[in-house]
Amino acid sequence: MNDRIDKLLAFLQQSPDDLFLNHALALEYIKAGRESEAQQLFEKNLATNGEYVATYYHLGKLLERTSQTTEAIALYEKGMQVARAVKDNHSYNELQAAYEDLADL
Repeated sequence: MNDRIDKLLAFLQQSPDDLFLNHALALEYIKAGRESEAQQLFEKNLATNGEYVATYYHLGKLLERTSQTTEAIALYEKGMQVARAVKDNHSYNELQAAYEDLADL
């Protein structure tokens, strides 16, 4: 394990439902090639708080890389709805671009 993963796991011992920490750990897992563990954390975040917009983009990209195209498209669509509802235009634009790139295939 790397230092960042160890540190994040230690922080999560104190705050297991911290969305930011779970998201950061998922990104570290992706870097380490541990995609299934990353996917579990992203899905936990969405189950905990469906308005945590950053998760939609990163989980969608993970689904794309693992050839789950239909799921990625659906996730981007849901993420765009959530981003619009919480008035997060930056995330909406990122999700829309990812959606359009994937839907054009």
